Amino acid sequence: MILPAVRDPRLVTVRRGGTLIDADHHLLALWAADCAEHVLDLFERERPDDPRPRQAVEAVGAWTRGSLPMMQCRALGGHAMGAARPLRGAARFAAYAAGQAACVAHVAEHDLGAAAYAIKAVAADAGVAAGRAERERQRDRLPAAVRALVLEDQEQRDAICWGVFGR
Repeated sequence: MILPAVRDPRLVTVRRGGTLIDADHHLLALWAADCAEHVLDLFERERPDDPRPRQAVEAVGAWTRGSLPMMQCRALGGHAMGAARPLRGAARFAAYAAGQAACVAHVAEHDLGAAAYAIKAVAADAGVAAGRAERERQRDRLPAAVRALVLEDQEQRDAICWGVFGR
């Protein structure tokens, strides 16, 4: 479970009663997709004929451009997570990262799910130190407009994200 019991209104869209504007929601989604895309090869080398995680990552860009409805983006996220279920280790975590990234279109807080699963994928593949390096790579790529929000959210939700942000 990567979602908090109590939602932070800064991560809830304005139309749902929060303060998150569309531009920042899109930045969170694109950052999550970047996190997932960076580890996608860990899935694809195990399941090269399964396009679902890549389709989920690609859907994020389409959603942010307005050419794919949120519900379709979210559905593609669910399909990517379906690709993860029978797997173990790095490939499983990489597919979950892709699924979480696509679900940011529906709930912005899935951004940390994509990032956390990507860190877990790298750590499962190459060790804890590599996972830490992935966390720092992700942080370096955070858009300035949402950087402080994401870093604070990582601190707040680290415990429910398997401690990957505080290692």
